Amino acid sequence: PGKSTTTRTRRIYSKRVSNQSTTSINRWSRVRSSSVNKDDPDDVIIQEHAIAAALMFQQQNGDVLRFDRSNSVRFPQCQQIVRRNSSARRRSGIDQVIGSQQEVNHDELETSHIVLVHGGGFGAWCWYKTIALLQECKFKVTAIDLRGSGIDSLDANAIKSLSQYAKPLMDFLKKLADGDKVILVGHDFGGACISYAMELFPTKVAKAIFIAASMLKTGQSALDMFSLKENANGLMRQAQNFLYANGNNQPPTAIDLDKSHLKDLLFNQSSAKDVALACVSMRPIPFSPVLEKLSLSDSNYGRVRRFYIETPEDNAIPVTLQQIMINQNPPEKVFRLKGADHCPFFSKPQTLHKLLVEIAKMT
Repeated sequence: PGKSTTTRTRRIYSKRVSNQSTTSINRWSRVRSSSVNKDDPDDVIIQEHAIAAALMFQQQNGDVLRFDRSNSVRFPQCQQIVRRNSSARRRSGIDQVIGSQQEVNHDELETSHIVLVHGGGFGAWCWYKTIALLQECKFKVTAIDLRGSGIDSLDANAIKSLSQYAKPLMDFLKKLADGDKVILVGHDFGGACISYAMELFPTKVAKAIFIAASMLKTGQSALDMFSLKENANGLMRQAQNFLYANGNNQPPTAIDLDKSHLKDLLFNQSSAKDVALACVSMRPIPFSPVLEKLSLSDSNYGRVRRFYIETPEDNAIPVTLQQIMINQNPPEKVFRLKGADHCPFFSKPQTLHKLLVEIAKMT
């Protein structure tokens, strides 16, 4: 009987160990499946977020960030995923980031250098998907951190003017060699910043692309633009927290967005991972530049080719307000990015990338 009991005990123990081992293997297989199955777009999403994390840790102090290595160098399997039939992809409202080897003859372009200018509260970090996709197509990409944004050390409450806020962009354009041109891409309040740059450096800007951006007329401020829309956005009112660094009896110095409202306001079509990234990365928006009226001339600002990309699912700058700006200050061409929220670099990165390349190729 003792022997029988011992044998039975061993069998039970062996069975338990076997089951645990199988469970562990299955669990490990599920974790590893994204790397084994190269057709799973989640693999690329994880890789892209790894890029974002790497960028945030590898950036050194300075106003301009340059990214020299393409995503295809880091992750060659992305080039296999691009061949996958789109009908077989996981169904989702989010435009998955996949490898892109769009054919571009750079010899035919006026410029292959694209400069990305973030919106209020954002930083160069928000463009990580766009940077990777453009660099795969051999574009030179520069992402700017405006003052008080991203990794810039200045307190947003200390920024007193648009010229101070946009100084990193102006400094970058000043340093461009004679004859060199760039394509400026502005998102949100970055639209006012690239307009200011177009006025000061019209010969250095080949094209300007406004993405859900404040495309203002001369004599108009971003605050004026928002006032064009009757019944101010309820979500925006709920999300805004005004900061008064100079005392409550003085005008606000910055606007801080309530993190609990960011998903509904800015990222209603974006992934949870990108919302999480934004929540730990966004900073207050300096208030003085929002009040400043632009002075734009036909001879400078007016000579630069302008394009606008509408975001129809936008809760921050509703498409009706975007269309008011477009009608009052018509660009050369308007594109509608179907299904995009206020931040298409998160919600529709692949489609946004294709539009940027298309505009760059336009003669």
